[in-house]
Amino acid sequence: MNIRDLLNHKVQQAMLSAHIPFQHPPMVSPSKKPGFGDYQANGAMGAAKAMKTNPRELAGEIMRHLELDGIAEKVEIAGPGFINIHLAPEWLSQQLGKAADDTRLGIAPVAEPQTAVVDYSSPNLAKEMHVGHLRSTIIGDALARLLSFQGHQVIRQNHVGDWGTQFGMLIAELEEQLAENREATMALSDLEVFYQQAKRHFDEDPAFADKARDYVVKLQSGNSDVLALWEQFRSVSLDHSQEIYEKLNVTLRPEDVRGESFYNDDLAPLVAELEEKGLAVEDQGAKVVFLEELADKDGNPSPVIIQKQGGGYLYATTDLAALRFRAGELGANRLMYFIDARQSLHMQQVFTVARKAGFVGENVSLEHHAFGTMMGSDGKPFKTRSGGTVKLAELLDEAAERAAALVREKNTELSPEAMTEIGRKVGIGAVKYADLSKTRTNDYVFNWDAMLSFDGNTAPYLQYAYTRVRSIFRRAGVQPDSLSEAIQLVESEERALAIKLLQFSEALDQVARDAMPHLLCTYLYDLASLYMRFYEACPVLKDGVPAELRASRLRLCDLVSRTLAQGLELLGIEVMEQM
Repeated sequence: MNIRDLLNHKVQQAMLSAHIPFQHPPMVSPSKKPGFGDYQANGAMGAAKAMKTNPRELAGEIMRHLELDGIAEKVEIAGPGFINIHLAPEWLSQQLGKAADDTRLGIAPVAEPQTAVVDYSSPNLAKEMHVGHLRSTIIGDALARLLSFQGHQVIRQNHVGDWGTQFGMLIAELEEQLAENREATMALSDLEVFYQQAKRHFDEDPAFADKARDYVVKLQSGNSDVLALWEQFRSVSLDHSQEIYEKLNVTLRPEDVRGESFYNDDLAPLVAELEEKGLAVEDQGAKVVFLEELADKDGNPSPVIIQKQGGGYLYATTDLAALRFRAGELGANRLMYFIDARQSLHMQQVFTVARKAGFVGENVSLEHHAFGTMMGSDGKPFKTRSGGTVKLAELLDEAAERAAALVREKNTELSPEAMTEIGRKVGIGAVKYADLSKTRTNDYVFNWDAMLSFDGNTAPYLQYAYTRVRSIFRRAGVQPDSLSEAIQLVESEERALAIKLLQFSEALDQVARDAMPHLLCTYLYDLASLYMRFYEACPVLKDGVPAELRASRLRLCDLVSRTLAQGLELLGIEVMEQM
């Protein structure tokens, strides 16, 4: 239990004892003003409004029943009825000691783990991954990592586009190229070119277009020869995606891929079930679900087409099948979709149909976590100088090269191999952190100089902060695990750092609840900033520092480095011992 939850529980117990009604969410939060205590309870404010009484009097009544012996050194009423809680240094020291002795930094797994399906990345296998796939991939991965760390069962799902009419065109093109050259293979760098050739061939050659349409039918009917070509194309595309994931330090694996093709056999039964339940009706030859719940301003229901006039299925049909599979077969009680904001109406429609059809129970949380767009300096979606799509592989290579050049300027003593490896970690980390540190729902401007800066809220700043902390132990000639002295909180900077360290689990809980990774980024930046103040004000290795105080401050340093490393790891960002 983190500090906020502990104090909130104590305040609620006091209110129960005093027969004062309380409401959720938690009424205790970290104080934002120096001198106003470490945490502030506002339970008396809401209760006073409901009871039509004086909030300061209620706050006093709560304080009389508040049992914080050994936890708080002082509790006081402030303003119109807030309760300020000043935590006891001895208690803080005990909590820090527990965190220091624990590989999980004192953060216990959740008491009631959920099964969470996290849907993210979802590239189209007909094309190379580009910057448009970046946000879904890294935001979704950060949440998958964090939820796993908390003890939830996380099922990653990479819902790739590997089915549909375009694959008839691609398979026919592949077959013709193989017929001309049996050794022909699709190089990853040529995947985009291959698609363009197939599309041009389809548009300019009627006979080829007819063949492509015929191959769609054969593919959907399970023709073995066409399926073999489809598997070959699918394999090449997935290999490309996997290379990107490994370069990005993303935890998606081939076994997490479950494409649209997986649900193909369930589409007809799903449509039939929606008809049987009176939800889907025929309209102009198509099967449609009309949703009154999402009616427009004129009262017209929102139409969801689940089968086209010619018998084909749409994204909505496949997404409904996937949702039903995840809730039913996978047993998920939390479904999280990281898909851009342009799909908001589509996801609302799918969720509403799924609820009405009974594909998911009321206990299943359906969540669309939308995100904004990566913009160029011109305020438009990020493109190449020629206006083309920026390939993700090329962007990541450039990031590593730029970072390696910066590292070379800062530390000329590193070997070329070390510079390359550090450049990779710094460059990839910079790209990811620049995205994750922005509020998920906002657009943001891509800027090399800003993201690779060693100042401010950036990955290089945090990575460098980590290496600076670790260097202290090399200079001291001490192994952190050899330290066992109690942590002393003598100076105000030590106390502020201690409280921030113990708020790590609070930050993780909020990110897990709201799916907002920028909150973790903000926490890590605040922690690093407080550490710099601590280091300047509280000598660690300086002559004259008593041995016990020196050991105490070294333990604080170790906790900071471990918390930074753990937090960055949850964001998918690597650290290094030197840079």
